Amino acid sequence: MNPKVDDYINQNLKWQEELEALRSVFLELPLIEEIKWGIPAYIYKKKNIMGMSAFKNYCGIWFHHGIFLKDEAKLLINAQKDKTKGLRQMRFTSLDEIDLALIKQYVLEAIENSEAGKEIKPKRNTEPLVIPEEIEKELSKNEKLNYYFNEFTLSKKREFCEYISSAKRASTKQSRLEKIIPMILDKVGLNDKYRNC
Repeated sequence: MNPKVDDYINQNLKWQEELEALRSVFLELPLIEEIKWGIPAYIYKKKNIMGMSAFKNYCGIWFHHGIFLKDEAKLLINAQKDKTKGLRQMRFTSLDEIDLALIKQYVLEAIENSEAGKEIKPKRNTEPLVIPEEIEKELSKNEKLNYYFNEFTLSKKREFCEYISSAKRASTKQSRLEKIIPMILDKVGLNDKYRNC
């Protein structure tokens, strides 16, 4: 049992009973319990199998490679169609909806799938890096900023660039630029806080 997961459950009073019930199943299995991305995660032989989380209107679990589960009970949903490839969720709005024996079957199948090597590998982005003119302008004015920006990996540079270019309004681009300049100077990637959990 991971005390950080205890803390997570205790902070989510609305779903505390449901989270404890789900966790009881996971703790019976050969899973390592950790906190990743700020939420409980369950790992088998260094592979992410699933996670558990509480939201405003529901609590749930998700399987990192849930697309490979048979889902005969039709419990799994794809929360972001056309975006999410392998991730599948189960959502619960009350303790009565949680069938622990059935959930255990799903988790055991997910472990078997992991053992069999069933997983979706992330596709590498091979597109050339396009630096928005807002960033380009700042880099040309500030030698130190330019140096630190170029020290980042391609994927981290791409995150900064997409963050700016995805904004529609000039004012939003400017406020985002003001946010990332100190991050670059501090050598902090845009999404580093999620990676280090």
